[in-house]
Amino acid sequence: MFIYYDPTCAEYAAPGHPEAPFRVRTTASLLAERHPDWFPPSSPTLVVPPADDLMLLRAHSPGYLARLRAPDGPMFDPDTAALPAMEEHARRGAGAAVEIAIWALEGGQKAFSLMRPPGHHATREHIMGFCYLNSVAVAALHAREALGAKRVAVWDFDAHHGNGTEDILHNQEGCLYVSSHQYPGYPNTGTKSFDNIRNYPVAPSNSAEEHMKALHDSWMDVLYFQPDLILVSAGFDAYAGDPLTAMRLRPKDFAKLGGWCREAPCPVGAILEGGYSQELPVLVNTFLEAWEG
Repeated sequence: MFIYYDPTCAEYAAPGHPEAPFRVRTTASLLAERHPDWFPPSSPTLVVPPADDLMLLRAHSPGYLARLRAPDGPMFDPDTAALPAMEEHARRGAGAAVEIAIWALEGGQKAFSLMRPPGHHATREHIMGFCYLNSVAVAALHAREALGAKRVAVWDFDAHHGNGTEDILHNQEGCLYVSSHQYPGYPNTGTKSFDNIRNYPVAPSNSAEEHMKALHDSWMDVLYFQPDLILVSAGFDAYAGDPLTAMRLRPKDFAKLGGWCREAPCPVGAILEGGYSQELPVLVNTFLEAWEG
């Protein structure tokens, strides 16, 4: 396992916002304590190259990048603040996702991006939902265009539907987007499957067993696609103790998801999306240990 973590991604914060620096700081600390070999030699940090315009323009429009660079107000949407240097932070997050794809495809390595901000709500044209650039979509399209992958699947187990990833990857040749998520719940999308999109909505407060059945069915869709690369939008906010959702997954369920990744017949890379409870470090560690095997 290789962890991509650049501590500069913890240098921004909006007061009282749930997408806070502790998410990556405490997770990096726990992982470095338990698995120092997962990090670069001598230090649990890495300088991540930012995604360049060529990478980003496969997923977002020129106007989108212009708005990100020069916002016209303090907020992009009610949940997403236009904080200083957000373009740089978001580019590093997307760059880490691209590195994950490279490590998985070319190096055959299990790799996890422990970066913020998350990305799966960012659409081709709209900055929203704590998300500034859609890192996983950028990585998927880069894998197709620049790394030789003919078929790339994005599997999203975040409790919120990745409406942005769906928007960007819809009808993209050689791409599949599969999500299991809470519905009703932000952003109140993802109720139907169509074209190269597979959605598995789960009602709030459904049992962990019912949710895991939907996740298993979604994973079977990923495997049936026979991808050259699987990129995982790994959100941990379906945990029973998460403050933003009404889901009931337990730590052992995230271990099960990691076990499925370990058994995949193709390279897999994963990218942190949501997860806002204080137990996030333990949940990430549980998932990664099962994936590592």
